[in-house]
Amino acid sequence: MPKKGKGKRPSERSYARLTRHERQTIERMLDRGRGCREIARELGRAPSTVANEVGRHRFVTSLRARYGEPAPDAGALAAACPRLGSWPRCRDGCSHRRAFGCSRRPRVFYNARMAQRAADEELRGSGRGIDETELSVASKLDAIREGLSRGLSPEQIAATRPDLGLSASTIYRWVGAGYAEMTNLDLRRKVGYRPRRRSAPRRAGRHSARRSHDEFARLAEDDRAGAWEMDTVEGSAADSARLLTLYHRSTSFQLAIPMADGTCASVLAGLGLVRGALGAEGMRRAFRLVLTDNGSEFSDEDALAALLGEGAGETRLFYCEPRRADQKGGCERNHVELRKLLPKGRGVRLDRLTGEDAALVMSQVNSEPRGKLAWRTPAEMLLAAFGEDARALLDAFGIEMLAPSGLDLTPGCVERARAERGEAPLAD
Repeated sequence: MPKKGKGKRPSERSYARLTRHERQTIERMLDRGRGCREIARELGRAPSTVANEVGRHRFVTSLRARYGEPAPDAGALAAACPRLGSWPRCRDGCSHRRAFGCSRRPRVFYNARMAQRAADEELRGSGRGIDETELSVASKLDAIREGLSRGLSPEQIAATRPDLGLSASTIYRWVGAGYAEMTNLDLRRKVGYRPRRRSAPRRAGRHSARRSHDEFARLAEDDRAGAWEMDTVEGSAADSARLLTLYHRSTSFQLAIPMADGTCASVLAGLGLVRGALGAEGMRRAFRLVLTDNGSEFSDEDALAALLGEGAGETRLFYCEPRRADQKGGCERNHVELRKLLPKGRGVRLDRLTGEDAALVMSQVNSEPRGKLAWRTPAEMLLAAFGEDARALLDAFGIEMLAPSGLDLTPGCVERARAERGEAPLAD
């Protein structure tokens, strides 16, 4: 039985792509003026394989063309030089050769390195595209576009629409490829990052030593995982109103309570609403630990601790180190979800925000399926964690549990609801 490789007759050889070494052999033998059949015998290939390789991967260079541009059609080349109309159809091996051919233009040549690169690109391109019917692809692209228009991420689309049979990475790839005229601009987080501001030097905290973040870090890991993170969200420069936010670490649930201004009295009033919904015992059960920052609105630590139901000998309220927002990073990251509906810098006025608006925003944000929750929603997880106390909290603030089809994480969601109630838009 004949050995595989060089010298094997074409009829006995299974099809295989030309290798880099074979292309180098073709280039070397063309330079020596060898014929097509002689090169084919050397490679153990069919003459048509060699002829097609040289014809497919000819390149041209001239004063009016960039180096490496594919060669024109054979008819146009034959008019420039008879050698280009038949074998070898390039200037390699020409007796009048100068540089990449004779002095006639254009200069057409075969180059093994460039031919290998072109062949590899052709092979990669053969696997691109979508291996589905046109009707099936159209319906999936419509579903992706509709989900993105409601502010859903590719991960959320993949999780809430298992019928599509698409992974998040596939959705990202289709959007990046520009299918259905979608672009990366449709992916809010992918194009929405900004350079970080430089932090000023840290200052000493105003709180008691027993409420420091070091003391919080000494608590058991399970206790810290179930803590709430407290912060405020500002509106436009003309606003005095703010939002008091309370984020539960283990469930990703977040309250957003409108405040008249950024004073400590407004924070106490907002926490008073939470205590009024849960009662003194419910407050003690649900809010065992609260971590906040050193803003002036949280300066009255004794009054805040009293609302949380802090008893003698215990500490429920803790403070981050100055300018260390990362120590309550869950709350900060979840503000991004609030900003989807109440974007900063677009004229949205928190002074006009009503309790109904806040309830709608919280309903949307807490009904988002989250990957960290195995694609369950924060509202579902809060109910599982706190039972009747969670139900009382949802009912008191008008928070509804929405189906994935009811999600609309865009500013238009709030504006349409206000229009239906006959109220002015939030944005100027």
